[in-house]
Amino acid sequence: MRHRGSVIIIEEGKVCLIKRVKNSEVYYVFPGGGIEEGETPREAAKREAFEELGVHVSIEDLLDTVSFHGTQYFFSAEIIGGAFGTGHAIEFTKNNNGLYEPMWLNIEALCNLDVRPKEMAQKIVNMYI
Repeated sequence: MRHRGSVIIIEEGKVCLIKRVKNSEVYYVFPGGGIEEGETPREAAKREAFEELGVHVSIEDLLDTVSFHGTQYFFSAEIIGGAFGTGHAIEFTKNNNGLYEPMWLNIEALCNLDVRPKEMAQKIVNMYI
């Protein structure tokens, strides 16, 4: 069981997601990852945004937590620097982990895609639409 910190970044009606293709399965996740020893969920979310997206973020409110193989913390965040799409997380380079593709999608698209966790996707739709 591993706890995770994740960011929800929304700009101009679009939400940042990572498209995953693994074992012929296509789904989308919010940028984030495991909380390291001595790190807070907020710090992990900030670090993971840089590693996965290549951007520095300002962490804002805790939007929600979801229990799934540990606690997942979801923070609203704003990009304050860096270059989107230049992430260098180790999972991006491991062939056995499949495709990781950072992208912007219209919030409405969350209703028709396999976004994980579904609880957060629905919460964002409810907040913005």
